[in-house]
Amino acid sequence: MNKDRFAEQWTNATDPLQSLGLKAVPTTPTVWKVNAVSAADIKPLAIRWLWPGWLAKGKLHILAGAGGTGKTTLLLSLIATITTGGRWPDGEICQERGNALIWSSEDDPADTLVPRLIAAGADLSRVHIIQGRINAQGEADPFDPSNDIGLLRDTVRELGGVSLLMLDPVVSAVKGDMHKANDVRRGLQGVVDFAEANLCAVVGISHFAKGGAGSSPADRVIGSQAFSALARTVLVAAKQQDSDARVLARAKSNIGTDEGGVSYTIEPCTISGEIETTHVVWGEAIAGSAREILGDVEATGDEEQTDADDPSDCLYRILKDNPLESNEAKALMKRNGYTEKQIRRAREKLTVVAIRTGNKKDVKSFWSLPQANGPYAAFPPLAPSETHSCPSLGVGTSEKKGHECEKSTGDAPLPSFAEDDAEEV
Repeated sequence: MNKDRFAEQWTNATDPLQSLGLKAVPTTPTVWKVNAVSAADIKPLAIRWLWPGWLAKGKLHILAGAGGTGKTTLLLSLIATITTGGRWPDGEICQERGNALIWSSEDDPADTLVPRLIAAGADLSRVHIIQGRINAQGEADPFDPSNDIGLLRDTVRELGGVSLLMLDPVVSAVKGDMHKANDVRRGLQGVVDFAEANLCAVVGISHFAKGGAGSSPADRVIGSQAFSALARTVLVAAKQQDSDARVLARAKSNIGTDEGGVSYTIEPCTISGEIETTHVVWGEAIAGSAREILGDVEATGDEEQTDADDPSDCLYRILKDNPLESNEAKALMKRNGYTEKQIRRAREKLTVVAIRTGNKKDVKSFWSLPQANGPYAAFPPLAPSETHSCPSLGVGTSEKKGHECEKSTGDAPLPSFAEDDAEEV
């Protein structure tokens, strides 16, 4: 075809492509618009809890504290509760057994994680430890939380669901600078999406920044404040100087109360006859804000006694004739001018026995001196486990705290060594 004639046909054609025997494909430009849904069309849902008030399904949580507080051991104890349907530290029963995923860059599974899980009484068949990623050719690489969270979707499906994912440390999920809010938000968004999509509680372990004692506990989490902002609940742990006493408290919660805590100790034990490890022994519930609870534990010196009367002497006089309901005993101590901390110390000094009676909503708690007689006398100590020297799941005894148990009244469960004042948690 003559070149000039072709140009003329192309210019005069209604559809130049049709003149060449071609058909144009219609295109529609992509136009985004906001999807605004009426609140009337959104069905309201209650928070779905694993540990009521503490761990929620589908949410991100941060567990932070100074070194030596036993954060990993503490969280493994909670995982044991999930896998066995055992008791939470406040005495509540875990209503649904579930699976757990663990990723840790700091602890060896064989000599640290698994022995601690055994000591905590976990169902090991329900705990799965992430040890890298593999491809179809069998090639292996380390698992990187900042890139590979999406790969866990298939893992959750294969396991039939996961109740809790542990990330230790959570800063590993951030690809950029952990001190920059935008980097932290981008890095943790995948973790938040994973939690929501799989109705899984994600608990990221973190540390306290140096020099933050006395400030807001949630603000002491190392790195950007975006860690605490994105987490729906921030749990904090602290240890008393020159003592084994530790506390776990709720520093922040967007989905429930942000007050109250529970005491605990980390104690050594032996499993399989020769493997030394540690486990958590849970103590009493603690009232107050996280700042108050941590302030009591982190104080460098004993507070001055404002009354010549020793708190333990006062508590002895209150309990010497008859056991007393715990709330009434506390109220009497507070009327005499004693603080929560002084009451706890008096209780420890006297080895006060806490006995729970009743069942479910009818539970009552009584304090008794260890030598008391009558219907609320303490149970004898449990015999050691035949398999290893750790207490069985749910047992929370120590020389400092005394024996805490439930007294049978008909259908009441026997025995529970949970905190006596569950109504305060």
